Amino acid sequence: DEAVRGTCEDASVCKRFAVSVGYWKDPYIQYFVRQAKERKAPEINRGKLAPELGSQCKCYYARVHGVSYLIKAFLKKTECNCQIVNLGAGMDTMFWRLKDENLLPRKYFEVDFPMIVARKIHNIKSKPPLSKPIMESHSGDSLLIDSHSLESSRYSIVGADLRFSADLEEKLKKHNLDIHLPTLLVAECVLVYMTPQQSASLLKWAASTFPVAMFINYEQVNMSDRFGQIMIENLQRRQCNLAGVEVCRSLDSQRERLLLNGWETARAIDMMKVYSFLPQADVKRIEGLEFLDEKELFEQLMQHYCICWASKDSSNL
Repeated sequence: DEAVRGTCEDASVCKRFAVSVGYWKDPYIQYFVRQAKERKAPEINRGKLAPELGSQCKCYYARVHGVSYLIKAFLKKTECNCQIVNLGAGMDTMFWRLKDENLLPRKYFEVDFPMIVARKIHNIKSKPPLSKPIMESHSGDSLLIDSHSLESSRYSIVGADLRFSADLEEKLKKHNLDIHLPTLLVAECVLVYMTPQQSASLLKWAASTFPVAMFINYEQVNMSDRFGQIMIENLQRRQCNLAGVEVCRSLDSQRERLLLNGWETARAIDMMKVYSFLPQADVKRIEGLEFLDEKELFEQLMQHYCICWASKDSSNL
């Protein structure tokens, strides 16, 4: 668990570096993480990688835009009359960015290990650019905050272990989770750190709990080839085990996991495909930020991560 928690810091540092170079705008990441001292390779910024070819997943331009596109599509389809549950959220800043765009759902939940949650809450309490938007969006009774949870009318942070669905549900309901609302669940490089049985339990819980729901999963794919094995070995050297990597064999195995665990429809595409779908004017802009001389490496990296999304929709949304 300690090594998995460490991936939060690595990802946040690399996100801030990419933002500082100009890959995308995020005025809030600076309040959660120190500035990276070392330069990160451009193929890392555009896709995702960790030191030494994949010691942990780095989500940058393609990941941020791909996941954001799906989130905003769900919000617009529901006219924001929905809730979002960000699983393993880490230092993610999506709540603040959605508020700036007037796209907040009725409620936004984040879940992570209590230790990570405590750090995030400390930053929120001590930095007005983070706490003020929460207060502005809050209505009703007093905002509740302690070392391991934050509860406001529009935003909650919950400390929980995602491997235990019953405990997760109990804590979310204490923070006013509404199972009857259309619900979007987001997991970015989270399920791969659970055993296949544990992630299946989480997916089944989500599919059986919400009548109208969408699940977005971003993680590794094509991990049975040599490039994937190198990524796994690098992670193992850091005592970070990809307990669920067997489900990351292919796009088909990613889709099948979702369908076998109660979801009605499922799609999956690798990040190279996502990259080709992004607005090409902006892609051209970011390609001009840094010279990329290892195009083949970049493409290999992008082919070893994917975005999957699944839905169940009793109301034909």
